[in-house]
Amino acid sequence: MKHFVKICLMLVFTAVFMYPCTSAIITGRASESGRPILWKHRDTGALENKVVHLKGEKYAFTGIYNVSDTLNREMWMGTNETGFSIMNTASYNITEGLTWDKEKDQEGLFMKKALGLCATVEEFEAFLKSQSGLWGIETNIGVIDAQGGAAFYETGYHKFVKYDVNDPAVAPSGYLIRTNFSFAGEPHDGQGYIRYTETSDLFQKEMLKGKLSVEFLLKKATRNMHHGLLKREIWDDYLPEDFNDEYMVSLQDYVVRYWSASVLVVEGIKKGEDRGATTLWTLLGFPLTTLVTPVWIGSGDLLPSVLVSDNGKNPPIVDWSLTLKKRCFPYSKGNSHAYINSAPLKNKQQNGYVQKLVPMEDHIISQTKTLQEQFYKSGVSSKDVKRFNKWLDDYVRSAYETYFDQMGIKYP
Repeated sequence: MKHFVKICLMLVFTAVFMYPCTSAIITGRASESGRPILWKHRDTGALENKVVHLKGEKYAFTGIYNVSDTLNREMWMGTNETGFSIMNTASYNITEGLTWDKEKDQEGLFMKKALGLCATVEEFEAFLKSQSGLWGIETNIGVIDAQGGAAFYETGYHKFVKYDVNDPAVAPSGYLIRTNFSFAGEPHDGQGYIRYTETSDLFQKEMLKGKLSVEFLLKKATRNMHHGLLKREIWDDYLPEDFNDEYMVSLQDYVVRYWSASVLVVEGIKKGEDRGATTLWTLLGFPLTTLVTPVWIGSGDLLPSVLVSDNGKNPPIVDWSLTLKKRCFPYSKGNSHAYINSAPLKNKQQNGYVQKLVPMEDHIISQTKTLQEQFYKSGVSSKDVKRFNKWLDDYVRSAYETYFDQMGIKYP
């Protein structure tokens, strides 16, 4: 009986505390723009995220934090002023059989410290070596830099294994994907194999068309509702008649899930381009109900107001996104978060979030790319950033206000 209770408690602990993430590093030889790209789709119990710009020990950096972290202690993905970027996914098989008598789950603390100290992949690797045995981390850390460096480090308490994404023997297609298991870890353990398979298939199909783009990562990889094992999208069996035609679908093992809280796509630079033009394509909130809001590392603390937390409050875009998300998860008891109402997302009336709201970000992407080209050549202009941020704040706010009004949803 005690053994049965212990197993039940382990299952509950796993269900509550294992928050999967999906990520990739793409080198310039595999990206459409010829620039390195870092992508992380973050899943976490902290569903309210924010963007913050801080000064580290050596370098200033911009990253994504939990809103509840009012002291900004833990940074979960970001970029510093040198163009060095970092992110991670939890690994559940890299420290199998090892004990750790110190504090665990220190990945956010570790990455914040590294971002404030490191300018290149080589410097990060040296830092990682110097910190062996000092941190409670079980993770796959991904990094890129302004010199084209790109690598994953599958990292445990005492050691790590490096995967150089620029090495054709390691990454023949010019990119690597990681979910919640480490290739250097215990075989057949870990999490995220179905999401890994689905994302790998999606990337391979896209590479058959050409190369991988920011738009592909934002539109397809981030908002992927195709199941890697069932081989179908959630709408394949039934497309709801309208916004209110509730139709519940299991959300088990999709890239998008209830715990999806934010996404970051960092687009680096080519040789000779200004490091400040490194672009952070951010999505705060539920990926299917939020819009992309880009920032540049060279803009420093000039951030769009829709991304900023004021005195512990949610950034506006998070409130808007989560208000819409509630329609997708109408039930709250038991394992209800594992089931999604597909009608508000996509329906025959063509007024779902995915059909009507998300396409509004195409204009954001177009405007950003125009400014990007200018910044690559001549550096980031504070005047242009302020103008862009004002336009972006107004555009995003108007997009939500219009959609809320059209659908008769109370504006938060």
